[in-house]
Amino acid sequence: MAITRERKEELVATYTQLLSKTDGFILAEYRKMNTDKVNDLRKRLGDAAGGTYSVTKNTLFRIALEQNGWPVPRELLEGQTGVVFGNGNLPAVAKAVQAFAKDNGDFFVVKGGVISGSVFNAKELEAVANLPTLDEIHAQLAGLIVQPASLLAGLLSSATGQVVNVLQAYLQEKEQGDAAA
Repeated sequence: MAITRERKEELVATYTQLLSKTDGFILAEYRKMNTDKVNDLRKRLGDAAGGTYSVTKNTLFRIALEQNGWPVPRELLEGQTGVVFGNGNLPAVAKAVQAFAKDNGDFFVVKGGVISGSVFNAKELEAVANLPTLDEIHAQLAGLIVQPASLLAGLLSSATGQVVNVLQAYLQEKEQGDAAA
């Protein structure tokens, strides 16, 4: 059944909206995925920092990419294509996609994707998945900031303790001298 021109424009607008919110996307071929599997993928993506999964019409998605200045990976936009949008945390989303593909490889195969204006293939997706997530980067930065402060606090505590020990020894020595006199 043919899609009307209005429906095509509506789909391009939907793809444009999804592209406006994402930092990159992953393309996958899906075959005979039932509703339970699609829901499982969407749940994993949602749990992994807000990723979004959408089945696309390749030609219309290509138009949306061109209209919005994204690179068009023509070789990846063939067959039944599902798109996973990163929505601000592509490394975490890529990890979730890889895990889903590993568990469901007979009907979900990653083709590649686009990040920061560059097209990458399925093998390069593994490198993206191994990047630290935003939460991991925040934790690392917090650790780098807190570590010098905790070292300084330890040094100050140690120095204060040494001053107290010296004063205490001086007072004991003075008391012993006064008692002997």
